[in-house]
Amino acid sequence: MKRRDFLTNSLLVGAAIPLSAAPGFLTSCSDSDNKNSKKNYTAEDLGMYSFVDIAPDGKPIKAALIGCGDRGTGAAVNFLESGPNISIVALADVFPDRMEGCRKVLSEKFDNNVDDSNCFFGFDAYKEILSMPDIDIVLLCTPTHFRPVQFKAAVEAGKHIFMEKPCAVDPVGIRTVIAAAKVASSKGLTVVTGNQRRHRRDYWEAYIQVKNGLIGDLVSSTTHWDQGAWWNKAHRPEWSDMEYNIRNWFNIKWLSGDHILDQGIHNIDVATWFMGEQPIKAVGFGGRARRLTGDIFDFFSVDYYYNNNKRMLHTARQIDGCDGNVSEQIYGTKGAALLNDRGEIKIVDYEGNTLWEYDYEAMPVKNPYQQEHVHLVESVRLNKKINQAEDLAYSTQIAILGREAAYTGKPITWDEIMASNLRYGPEEYAMGPLPEYQEGVVPVPGKDPKDPM
Repeated sequence: MKRRDFLTNSLLVGAAIPLSAAPGFLTSCSDSDNKNSKKNYTAEDLGMYSFVDIAPDGKPIKAALIGCGDRGTGAAVNFLESGPNISIVALADVFPDRMEGCRKVLSEKFDNNVDDSNCFFGFDAYKEILSMPDIDIVLLCTPTHFRPVQFKAAVEAGKHIFMEKPCAVDPVGIRTVIAAAKVASSKGLTVVTGNQRRHRRDYWEAYIQVKNGLIGDLVSSTTHWDQGAWWNKAHRPEWSDMEYNIRNWFNIKWLSGDHILDQGIHNIDVATWFMGEQPIKAVGFGGRARRLTGDIFDFFSVDYYYNNNKRMLHTARQIDGCDGNVSEQIYGTKGAALLNDRGEIKIVDYEGNTLWEYDYEAMPVKNPYQQEHVHLVESVRLNKKINQAEDLAYSTQIAILGREAAYTGKPITWDEIMASNLRYGPEEYAMGPLPEYQEGVVPVPGKDPKDPM
């Protein structure tokens, strides 16, 4: 589809708005603006969060958790730790054992007991949750494939939302999230997302320094999520194909979007935040060397091209016995911002001098998994609107662009991925066989007969 026709027919004009114009997106100014502006940006100018330890008290807030797996249970725990007078009153999942495990944690740790009548099972269980009028906030923590439809439904129901990252596995889902994000803004809903580096004060303080020109004009970035092998589950005889796919969702392409989305999205989002723009194309490669189950790669390397000859390199690897590196580097004409979540953030020049370093003793960094929920509750209680959905959608689309470039072995442009009708996963959901899924079968760059582009 031609880009002009796509914009006209889809009614998603916002999907083509540069990131710097997206609501809530913290842009780094244009090159000419950077060179001519004398403004010294403050934290308030840039919309930095309060970074209080505990959200303020207020009227009771009732939340529901959709997706009771490990990350969902973790999000529920972080939510209940975020402030006073809040509770989880309803749960939804497809597996009773996952829900019972979650209920036990909430009961034993917080004396938060969810009544049987508020526990819903099945692929449509989220609809039961969203029909409950006393629910203020929903936590969306199912496997990523289901996120766009559930997010759209939560916005339509008028709920405030915590949405785990990433927000979709394909361009069709991304366009759904972008459209729903705009509706959420029009309704005044809070949407906090699970890209937790945006909820770390050390990252924010570094961002302020970069915005104020400490490293000069931005020229490139490198981002990495390179680690050992991740978890996987073997197909048990008593599991149907669908049950196996969902229980092993991280290793299943249509459910997780591959690890460049589920893990690499963190680093890609940081670079997108600091650089303030989307790439114009990507070229990449990747493959599957040692992964034991599923149908995803275990390594990626993607070269992103931007306007004015800017570049970003992203690497992602999950193989034991290899070098580990989870970090981001933002390069300017005067120096580089060296970023990571290990408490070592600083800015240096090209002669090795430290220009700025975050003071962790004076300003300890709170666990960002907890901090994001503090910001969620604070936003709702104080009417300090936060909507991170569109930012996450664009960062996720950049990860999707890189993934498809690696899968196909071809250069793919931003316009092509935005207009693509690529969609992963079945059209209908039921426990049973999945004839289209083949264990261990992955894309073959340059030869894939199911070329999605």
